[in-house]
Amino acid sequence: MHGLWTMVANDLRQRIRDKSVFIFSLIVPLALMGVLSLVFGGLGDDSVDLKPATVIASADDAGPLGAALLGAVDSLEIMDVTVRKVPAGEVRSETQASGAALGIIIPAGFSDAALSGQPAAVQLVEGNGAALETGVLVSVVQGIVDQFAAGTVTAAAGGAAGLPDEQLAALAREAAAGPPLLTLTEGQAAAEQLSLRGTLVAGQAGLFLMFTVGFGVLGLLAEREQGTLARLRSMPVTGGAVVAAKACTGFILGAVATTVLLTAGSRLFGVSFGSPPVVAVLVLSVVTAATSLTFVVARLVRTAEQANVAQSILAMVLGIAGGAFFPVQGTGFAATLLDLNPIGAFIRGLGISAGGGSLGDVAGPVAVMLGFAAAGLVLSRVLPNRGAQA
Repeated sequence: MHGLWTMVANDLRQRIRDKSVFIFSLIVPLALMGVLSLVFGGLGDDSVDLKPATVIASADDAGPLGAALLGAVDSLEIMDVTVRKVPAGEVRSETQASGAALGIIIPAGFSDAALSGQPAAVQLVEGNGAALETGVLVSVVQGIVDQFAAGTVTAAAGGAAGLPDEQLAALAREAAAGPPLLTLTEGQAAAEQLSLRGTLVAGQAGLFLMFTVGFGVLGLLAEREQGTLARLRSMPVTGGAVVAAKACTGFILGAVATTVLLTAGSRLFGVSFGSPPVVAVLVLSVVTAATSLTFVVARLVRTAEQANVAQSILAMVLGIAGGAFFPVQGTGFAATLLDLNPIGAFIRGLGISAGGGSLGDVAGPVAVMLGFAAAGLVLSRVLPNRGAQA
């Protein structure tokens, strides 16, 4: 065991001196995260800023409901609204000419008609832009008119019951001005999915993890080509210990690099991945899966150059299929293959963690990654060792 950790420490010192580890494990992925965030980051914004809007309204109704409608529109808290009153005949033309978001025509006698149970209509004229602000204003006016309609229904029901006129007016006014019977409170549920920026950070960390753990197998093949592997085997060290040392080197480099990328990405791009212990379990699981793949590569290739090419192909295939650059979806057998991708499982696990998930909630993605690692280890045992034949 002492000889194993001595080889691991020696390999780590060599990799730290080799600047390519820092370039491919940290500098390149961080730079790529920044570029992708600048290009696509705005698409993932959850907040929308409403622009100031102008409303052209008629002032023909002298009753309380018409004034209450315009007052509610003018006092919206979610956006800055300016109400300009003009005669009813000029609302349409003024709305089109001035570029206003909405025109409101409140007919004369609107309040009296609504309070007495008679039909009353408010006309809306959408501006030329018909932007998001217009839709918000239309929804607000519709809600207020619906509340006024409750007064009309109340007055009609009271009239059918034979109530005197003075009581009908009071009931209708109370129903129209009172609070709604049902209210909606806006909230936000945990979607268990990362934002676009969070997906970019997690995807790039998973993608370049495949390159980082490959430094272990590259070291093994380099020593094989240079003849130092035979010297190691001549010492009281088993061949399995040499391979295990290279795997430990790749595992440690991968765990450190992935942790640094997630930490830096969360700080630089304003994303959160949830509980640190849950994230740590996910990182160790995906690094285990990626490291197991290096055993397969080491069995199939004969030179460091071949290993580099094979590692790059596997990294890009698993990274793209796992959603390192954009979400990938499939159906049937293709969906099953995508679900077994360790990088995709890593991103899904981080999404669950970011939504407040616990260790039990990420059991599915962790099982996928550890299952992939077990399959890689088994495959590395049954494949012929072409590297040993070199």
